[in-house]
Amino acid sequence: MSEPLPDNVKHFRFDRLQELKAMGELPSPKGAALAVMRLARKDGVSIAELVRAVQTDPALVGRLIKAANAPEVGAQRPVAAVQDALILLGAPTVRNLALSFSLLTGHRSGQCANFNYRRFWSHSLACAVAAQAIAAQVRTAPPEEAFSVGLLCRIGELSLATVFPEEYSRLLGQVMSDRNASLAALEQHAFAMTHTELTVAILQDWGLPRMFVDPVFAHEAPESANFSPDSRPYRLIWTLTLARLIADICLAVEAERRGLMHKLFLVGSKLSLNAEILTALCDQVVRDWQEWAAQLSVDTNDVPPFDELSKAPAAPELSQAGMPSAAMGADGSLRVLVVDDDNGSRTLLRTILVQAGYTVFEAADGREGFDKALEVQPHILITNWMMPGMDGVELTRSLRQTKFGRAIYILILTALDTEEKLLEAFDAGADDFMSKPLKARVLGARLRAGLRVMMLQQEIDRDREEIRRFAAELAVTNQRLQEAAITDVLTDLPNRRYAIERFQQEWQAANRTKRPMACMMIDVDNFKAINDTHGHDVGDVVLKQTAQAIKSGLRAQDVICRTGGDEFLVICPETDLAAAMLCGERVRKAVAGVRLTTGMLEIKCSISVGVAARGMDTPDIDALIKRADEGAYQAKQQGRNCVATVQ
Repeated sequence: MSEPLPDNVKHFRFDRLQELKAMGELPSPKGAALAVMRLARKDGVSIAELVRAVQTDPALVGRLIKAANAPEVGAQRPVAAVQDALILLGAPTVRNLALSFSLLTGHRSGQCANFNYRRFWSHSLACAVAAQAIAAQVRTAPPEEAFSVGLLCRIGELSLATVFPEEYSRLLGQVMSDRNASLAALEQHAFAMTHTELTVAILQDWGLPRMFVDPVFAHEAPESANFSPDSRPYRLIWTLTLARLIADICLAVEAERRGLMHKLFLVGSKLSLNAEILTALCDQVVRDWQEWAAQLSVDTNDVPPFDELSKAPAAPELSQAGMPSAAMGADGSLRVLVVDDDNGSRTLLRTILVQAGYTVFEAADGREGFDKALEVQPHILITNWMMPGMDGVELTRSLRQTKFGRAIYILILTALDTEEKLLEAFDAGADDFMSKPLKARVLGARLRAGLRVMMLQQEIDRDREEIRRFAAELAVTNQRLQEAAITDVLTDLPNRRYAIERFQQEWQAANRTKRPMACMMIDVDNFKAINDTHGHDVGDVVLKQTAQAIKSGLRAQDVICRTGGDEFLVICPETDLAAAMLCGERVRKAVAGVRLTTGMLEIKCSISVGVAARGMDTPDIDALIKRADEGAYQAKQQGRNCVATVQ
């Protein structure tokens, strides 16, 4: 495994960060938000402490109460007290709202003229929501942690715009005017570090763990990161890459969204997400993004369903006449747009083109031509160079900046035949030129050449669609393999392998944040007798239905796994011993209240639950599980169908 962030580089960036802190105020959480984030890392923090921290910021109080009353939260009655809002939302959501609101409050706008602050926050919020959804789907990291990383993965850009507003605006202007310019190279030359390096330094300074910092450093060039495909850093890198791509699609103009879809499926396949799962996930991201944006007063776009975006137009097929039939107009002809300020020239071109079997549209100047092109989306554009207002070269350049405009075959008519002028036309994006006066046969030959180019584009589109299908099939295969490796076949719950990996993640998170953590070991009572009396088929049914009953009694944050036989392990993040005991009793009642049925047979089942919580004297995961197992044994000794702990 590679080390994307060597220690000497880390120290260099940390020193540079201290210099930047001295030069200006870098974006960072402040006030109540900072207090909430610090409290979230403390062990056993109470709701009362969080309430006191939040109440110092009336605006944050209002945001949290508004969020708690949102329809999707599902409050049983209107929430008016901040304490009720905190209980309903949960500490992780409160932390993310506080972090988002704090950073947005101080940096919605700024002095960097070419930095689009509104778009930055809209993109960052979409990326955060997408990272959270992806992490929940592919289990790369705790979803709430992924939200924070997605929100902050571009914080270096905002920081440079804040500390060096004039210089950074100049660099952004260079990138806007020259598409070949590298922003990272310009940043390195001007500031001795790139925005990605600054992001990493800030996240380290804020105490984010290495497991998140390295993926942030590598995600802008994921293909060059040398991690094993089955490693967590690899999956985190592609989680961030996919989240940013989803955010790009959310903010893209309508004409450009479809062009990003094939890349979406390719990136999704890196995480074993097939097309059906990925499009459904993206649709949910859009809904969540719009809900979060409403709470934080951030701009959003209307985004069509991703399944609709993924349906590329049918690849054109050749007709018997040699024309692409699917690309033809309603009467079987290609659409050609003629743009010329001279009515006589337009009439002549129309006559020639109609006789050749084309469907012809006209515009009298460049601006009208651009609007007409948006409307009819021609296959071929013939434009005069010299026109008042927007000339033919400017029209070409404007069209090439749009997604659909890049597919148009553009022929420029000109009386200028100097080498410099022709180079200017081709640099603007023209495919061909033709000198005036017009010659019908030469024009026909030029258009046939354009048709050959369109045919090649057709082949490219077919190859792209084939890649999309291949990526979808590969994602399905990878998803099945991955799910099979971590899923218990009988109960469809995560298996022991997943339990160990997830336990390690939650243990590290608890160590980092100093938050409580507990677990439960659950044994099905008298299960051997059920197997011996009714057979293993009945025993399997009992296990399935018991697993669902246990799951119904757990909280959303709890993770249940079948570790073998009639044993289940439940991981309880951010839970102390008292809360875990209450949760265990709720699970016990859920199982006891269900009558398990198979055929004509009805069986009443119960469970023994052992509970243990992580303490200062708990050295590792094995010790915690052992204490929970001892609790389950004690529950059986007490007569079964009860909850016990040895702590």
